Amino acid sequence: MLAQAAEAIPPVRPRAAAVAYEQKLDGHRMLVFTPAGPGGRVLLQTRRGSLVQDAFPDLVAAAEQLPHGLVLDGEVLVWDLREGRLSFEGLQRRAAARARTAPALAVRLPAYYVAFDLLQEDGVELLTLPQRERRRRLERLFADRVLTAPWTLCPMTTDVATAREWLESWTDVSGVEGLVIKSLTGRYTPGSRGWTKVKRRDTTEAIIGAITGTLTRPQLLVLGRHDAAGRLRTVGRTVTLRPDQARHVAEHLTPADPGHPWAGARFASAWGRRDVLDVTVVRPDLVAEISADRSVDHGGVHRHPVRFTRLRLDVGVEDVPRFGAGPAAAAG
Repeated sequence: MLAQAAEAIPPVRPRAAAVAYEQKLDGHRMLVFTPAGPGGRVLLQTRRGSLVQDAFPDLVAAAEQLPHGLVLDGEVLVWDLREGRLSFEGLQRRAAARARTAPALAVRLPAYYVAFDLLQEDGVELLTLPQRERRRRLERLFADRVLTAPWTLCPMTTDVATAREWLESWTDVSGVEGLVIKSLTGRYTPGSRGWTKVKRRDTTEAIIGAITGTLTRPQLLVLGRHDAAGRLRTVGRTVTLRPDQARHVAEHLTPADPGHPWAGARFASAWGRRDVLDVTVVRPDLVAEISADRSVDHGGVHRHPVRFTRLRLDVGVEDVPRFGAGPAAAAG
């Protein structure tokens, strides 16, 4: 079951169906299947249907804590012991690991599973039960089995004030990027977008170093920040500009001078993709104000396209936060 994006927590209306608010975590969606009986195999399935239990031997071993005939829905996260933080890059490495290298990676990048739904119990499918009952059974499973790491119960509340506090403050914690809102009377319908997700967005600044399209009709912006050595490092790209935004940006773009720091560079069309953008480098002297979610890699690279808000003609590139300053940093 999937979620439809929303810009803000929907207002609570009188006589509306009760809802639950869960913390949205920045991990990989995963189903956990325990065998129907002794001697069976634990299966871990990604959102796209791939079986990845060989890449996560630590989760498979920990499934001994779970009863037979169980199906959990949740997110897998990875903790980087060297960095002392949750690591999406580490999770990517774990997910791509082969069986022979996975055990060594698991030692340095242990996986944790945050469960938010119970789809089968004792071999009995629970999809038609309301969310309220599935959550009650999930909480009972954790209590009865005294489940410990790597198994974690996803935080949930029915209080909208608490949910707003989570969105405003808990999203400062690495790995928490927003909320998922679910009807307590709703069934679990695979493939449908019956839930609502709200991500926290922050306003910050970055330098325009390249564009797609032309100088007179830019389509999207490739953004950068200077690192401590003064090198312009890529931090992401925008979504396609609206026509009015494109016209305004075009009025201030200048062709790149010789020796542009990104001359000859190739930029992926999206984070983790191999296809590249057809870009034109420009003089990196314009500052863009952007709105971005919390999916940011170590160093400050945005994994999702950001939204262009406006040009900051009152701010110089020297005022833009340095590469690695974090998603919430702003020039002011």
